[in-house]
Amino acid sequence: MSLHPTLQPYADAWTHSIDAISELVQPLAEGEWNRRTPCPAWSVRDVVSHVIGLDCEMLGDPRPIHTLPRDLYHVTNDQQRYMEMQVDVRRHHTAPEMTSELEYVIIRRNRQLRNESRDPGTKVRAPFSTELTLEESMRGHAFTVWVHEQDLRAALGRPGNLDSPGAQVARDVLLDALPAIVAEKANAPRSSAIVFDVHGPIEFLRTIRVDIQGRGTLETAPALGPAATFTLDWETYVRLACGRVSLDAAADRVKAEGDPELTGAILRNFTVTQ
Repeated sequence: MSLHPTLQPYADAWTHSIDAISELVQPLAEGEWNRRTPCPAWSVRDVVSHVIGLDCEMLGDPRPIHTLPRDLYHVTNDQQRYMEMQVDVRRHHTAPEMTSELEYVIIRRNRQLRNESRDPGTKVRAPFSTELTLEESMRGHAFTVWVHEQDLRAALGRPGNLDSPGAQVARDVLLDALPAIVAEKANAPRSSAIVFDVHGPIEFLRTIRVDIQGRGTLETAPALGPAATFTLDWETYVRLACGRVSLDAAADRVKAEGDPELTGAILRNFTVTQ
């Protein structure tokens, strides 16, 4: 048996992004690994360490036994402590150590994917001692690695792959989060519609309809007389949704029409992940 067809797009997206990351960091001088990225508080080395750590966990490797320093002021909760462990344990690794470990992990993960024959619904280990289906795990991982590829591109001044297989996965993940953002977090009016018009390397027009019970659904049909309309480019959409830019810094790239209280509430709750 081979990889289930449902899982293939996520494997392809991960492969495309991880190869791009490897290509980006392979030629870096030692000092360039310390460049700041848009990922809050993390350098290039930190982001690559995080990606390595995530793939090690996808492989089922044990987590490192490591004590975090007390002066990591950006680490304030258990989730951040969990994520920081794989990062901090590599903070003093040299450039050759980082690239060698990355390449070795890529080789192992490619072998794992070639031999993967489990059903997409198989339960697998996830962070924080939880479980996900294999499909959920691979989808989330493809999304995360693409987002971190974009972090590295921003830090290194190497834009690209905004329409890659990973970007397609990211679009779907972020769109899936919109109904809850609009209907629950922003408390949009019942029996209303909110439109998102996104242009650029990835384009889409989507409507969130809020029903009489206050539940939000994602639709492709345009809405007549929406309560609010947002027009922005794909890169800005991603950076806002992933917490890579503040609302104030992106204000000139987002056109929001409709009730100011509603549009403000939606944008304040727009971040899906950091």
